[in-house]
Amino acid sequence: MPTSSKHYDVIFAGNYTKDTIITPDGTRNVDGGGMNYAAHAGARLGIKAAVVTRLAREDEHVVEAIRSSGIDCYPFYSPASTLMTLEYKTHDVDKRNLYVTSTAETIQPEYLDGLDAKAITVSPSIRGEVEPEFFEAMRKRNGVILAADVQGFVRVLRGEALVYEPWEDMERVLQNLNILKSDAVEAQFLTGESDIEKAAKFYAELGAKEIVLTHSAGVLIHADGKFHHYKFHSQSMAGRSGRGDTCLGSYTSMRLSLPPVEAGKWAAAATSLKVERPGPFDRPLGEVKDFIRQHYDHGSA
Repeated sequence: MPTSSKHYDVIFAGNYTKDTIITPDGTRNVDGGGMNYAAHAGARLGIKAAVVTRLAREDEHVVEAIRSSGIDCYPFYSPASTLMTLEYKTHDVDKRNLYVTSTAETIQPEYLDGLDAKAITVSPSIRGEVEPEFFEAMRKRNGVILAADVQGFVRVLRGEALVYEPWEDMERVLQNLNILKSDAVEAQFLTGESDIEKAAKFYAELGAKEIVLTHSAGVLIHADGKFHHYKFHSQSMAGRSGRGDTCLGSYTSMRLSLPPVEAGKWAAAATSLKVERPGPFDRPLGEVKDFIRQHYDHGSA
């Protein structure tokens, strides 16, 4: 815990996950966690980032890896880390099976005491990792932008399987959010809408001011009553795990200085490039700028 106040552009909160990823191309083990992917995206795009996370002491190497990337990390230790298996039976990134054999514990609001930020991005993996009271506590911070990924609330651990279940606290959380991230599968489950624009509008009517909604072909940004669509332009899907986390991390980071329609371009570009490589986003800023000029600067998104 810091002894004096430290200032950041964005704090990324969420538990580390030790991931086993199974795809038609093979099996590999990676250090995951939404906060990990999101924070690396933000840091690569030039913001001052910090991570607040929970994990087992035996996974201390993760903390050092985050710090070696220029991201401050504040770990809180649990008896076990979250151990997750992600199984993709096909090349469709929206369809996967999730299994968990152990979990880290809940991230408490007081873990951010002494840490100031322009934005706080919450990227949990499982319901219970971050509770609704966390957002109510953070909302009391003057002017802070609050962002969250719906995956950590719709996914519930039953035995070792992660399954979707109705989210009774959805409106309670969304009314405290500036930015909500969802994918198309989660959106259809929670809103009943297969049309992503209708699903985004449903989320917005519950209180979230801006919606970042990913799908297999791209990302939709809904803000100020307008819809902005961006296609992904990836050359491969080798790094599909962490796609949504990268999208949320880059969007939130760029929203500190850009309007939604421009921040959406950065999010789409960073996500397209990330999906080509396993692990957290590692492309240089200039490459992202070139990608935007090539694919998204042709007038209307």
